[in-house]
Amino acid sequence: MTTTVHTRPAVSVAGLRKTFGEKVVLDGIDLTVTEGTVFALLGPNGAGKTTMVRILATLLPADGGSIRVAGHDLHSDPDGVRAAIGLTGQFAAVDRLLTVRENLRLMADLHRLGRTEGGRRVARLIERFDLGESAGKPVSLLSGGQQRRLDLAMTLVGDPRLIFLDEPTTGLDPRSRHAMWQIVRELVAEGVTVFLTTQYLDEADQLADRIAVLDHGRIVVEGTADELKRRIPGGHLLLRFTDPAALRAAADALNTTHRDDDALTLQVPSDGDVASLQAVLGTLELVGAKPDHLAIHTPDLDDVFFAFTGAPATTNPASEETR
Repeated sequence: MTTTVHTRPAVSVAGLRKTFGEKVVLDGIDLTVTEGTVFALLGPNGAGKTTMVRILATLLPADGGSIRVAGHDLHSDPDGVRAAIGLTGQFAAVDRLLTVRENLRLMADLHRLGRTEGGRRVARLIERFDLGESAGKPVSLLSGGQQRRLDLAMTLVGDPRLIFLDEPTTGLDPRSRHAMWQIVRELVAEGVTVFLTTQYLDEADQLADRIAVLDHGRIVVEGTADELKRRIPGGHLLLRFTDPAALRAAADALNTTHRDDDALTLQVPSDGDVASLQAVLGTLELVGAKPDHLAIHTPDLDDVFFAFTGAPATTNPASEETR
């Protein structure tokens, strides 16, 4: 997780609406993304995440609402928005027949950097993204993780201060995902703002300063990861015993009915802090009911996701996302 002292908004949205025919995809969205932070947008398939990114990146018009991106009004100054942002989608947008270096040089030419400055920037990005050994290879010979790193490197050729990452680690192995996470952390440490959509809840937990959950075209909950987790009840200790008599004694002493006589387990409500754990173990010691195994469960983002998504829409009949 990142820490920041920035307070200015990199993205400011009020009343954003988008429909496709009779389907309401985004239904009055309000959100603010602070400069120099990671903002994660979560939601089920079809919730509207990619539609949101495409609108903010000027690839799709909104039907209504006030939108400012990187200090520019999206409606009156889309060119200003495009000049300030970068976008990396779910699939690497690279030319598989060109080499790594040729892809980056092509992007530098599109940004009109000039041969000298473009060459310097390409060389820096090849080094930064650990693509030196692959620089002369066609992209078709690269691994999936290397292609995603190249895709992000191409996004950075224009030196954007706001980057949209639309499910950037989809399909990557754990090592490649963690490498991408580290790159994101480094970018934010340099002052770049990252707007992230992901279906990997651990990714949002690891990276995001702030998280919003989108469902049925609306933001249903928003906050830091810790704030969202605290909104979910159900934290508990799970105690397992080898002796049925010890299980019964523990249940009586702890005054809980969450007992499984077949599995010899006992659930005790707890927020997982040290004081409550010590209190439970102290009580069990007094009655001579020593557990064989203890596990702590505290609500995580999976619990948040399931608690706040999936309920039927109350005012709009559709939640499908058109990509």
